[in-house]
Amino acid sequence: MVTFGIAVLGTAVFWILGLPLPFLFGPMTACLIAALAQTPMDGFGQISVAARTILGVAVGASITPALFVELPKMAASIMLVPAFIVLIALVGVPFFRKVWGFDEKTAFYAAMPGGLQDMILFGAEAGADPRTLSLIHGTRVLIIVTLAPLFLTVFYGAELTNPIGQPAHELPVHELLLMVLAALIGWKGGEKIGLFGASILGPMILTAALSLGDIIHSRPPREAVLVAQFFIGCAIGVKFVGVTWGELRRIVAAGVAYVVVLAILAAGFTAVVTTLELGSPVEAFLAFAPGGQAEMTVLAIVSGADLGFVITHHLTRIVLVIIGAPIAANLILRWSNPRK
Repeated sequence: MVTFGIAVLGTAVFWILGLPLPFLFGPMTACLIAALAQTPMDGFGQISVAARTILGVAVGASITPALFVELPKMAASIMLVPAFIVLIALVGVPFFRKVWGFDEKTAFYAAMPGGLQDMILFGAEAGADPRTLSLIHGTRVLIIVTLAPLFLTVFYGAELTNPIGQPAHELPVHELLLMVLAALIGWKGGEKIGLFGASILGPMILTAALSLGDIIHSRPPREAVLVAQFFIGCAIGVKFVGVTWGELRRIVAAGVAYVVVLAILAAGFTAVVTTLELGSPVEAFLAFAPGGQAEMTVLAIVSGADLGFVITHHLTRIVLVIIGAPIAANLILRWSNPRK
């Protein structure tokens, strides 16, 4: 209840002051401040995970036959994603190893732009420091989510006022029920078969099937998307509960510095995509911004970007990192520590 009260207060302050995305940035900011002030807070557990299913449904509803027509046009920019990941690894691993003094395993998994939970899990299994990985990736998501709207509005002229969905009372009841079923069955079914990112990808796959089958024709209602924003904001802020000043000076500072490096790399790839006319500036920026999939989905919705374009690139990045990171880590460690 403490976390919920703090988050609601933050949302109300942002709403009253007319600040952007109050349901995302309000709870995120309030929970972050409370966490840094050593306020005891707990996350919302499965409630937060359930909220992510709403975004999975939103993405799935955007997968229409028209998207498949556009896929060949996306192929060239999607082919840049592996190069983006390799460049991040070549820059990021030495950055954490040489500049910040992390051990090799922690440096590798801290540099990888994959899902936060996946990188912590894989890193811990490989012998990396899970607390360091949690703070590094939590900082990455926090800073990118905070700065991305500024970049979108100042440098790309985007308006973050795109309608996030119709009110629930305007949508057909049977479509609402189908979306709820797709969210629950996709989430739990995905977990049962071991699907990574099951809370988003499971609902996305089922909803995409319904969309392609001409059964549903709308995204989740506005109220549901706002709920998703609220719990995502809370989750980002709560990640910093228990952080010490020593960790702030070393680990969080390293995370902030690394975001600058990532921003430069992402800006370079955004420039390439836009110069070659492979995508619009807003969509290219969101496609290569190495934030969390859920957070980038929210920003794509509110900016009016092509959700299919943005999420296709993020899925490509996450799949490649999840599949390739453990393999690459083993190869790098064997190369750097040959048998004597």
